Amino acid sequence: MNKYSPEIATLRMDIEHEVKRKIRTPYDFEFLAGVIWERLHENLSPTTLKRLWGYIDGADTTRRTTLCLLAQFLGFADWETYLASLATRTDIESAAFEGEGIHIDDLQKGDRVEVTWLPNRRCVFRYEGEAHFVVEESENAKLHVGDSFDAAFFLIGKPMYLDNIHGVSYVAGSKNGLNTVEKL
Repeated sequence: MNKYSPEIATLRMDIEHEVKRKIRTPYDFEFLAGVIWERLHENLSPTTLKRLWGYIDGADTTRRTTLCLLAQFLGFADWETYLASLATRTDIESAAFEGEGIHIDDLQKGDRVEVTWLPNRRCVFRYEGEAHFVVEESENAKLHVGDSFDAAFFLIGKPMYLDNIHGVSYVAGSKNGLNTVEKL
């Protein structure tokens, strides 16, 4: 499965909630691998975890065996059982991954995307391929020209989730979402 999918993003969030810490630094990945070993007596390398979290470059897809192991860490029988549970969860809005906007499948390398959000923020991103973007223009935002990040979608009315920007994740428009999303 593609590591940029909403299901895997939710899996990462659930794991961070389970271990009660954000997984962002090399030490965090070592810590998580150790906790997985203590609970399941299964080895999952910190490097595999770093790839899944996007901390280092690597395969865009994750093996089913890895996903099953992580689902088991959360108390599920396997990956499919975890996926089935997502449909019945009340803490996840089904609209969180749907809506008007742009998904990376709609883009080609070199395409530009303009987004705006409250109070007066505006950015233009250039798509580099493989869910990777570079900031080309930034007005009144914490993002700077030249910053790079990973993202899977930009949806009107939904927060903008950016990953791997200076080694952390970033959310913009967390209360009201994006006002406009346009492919230039």
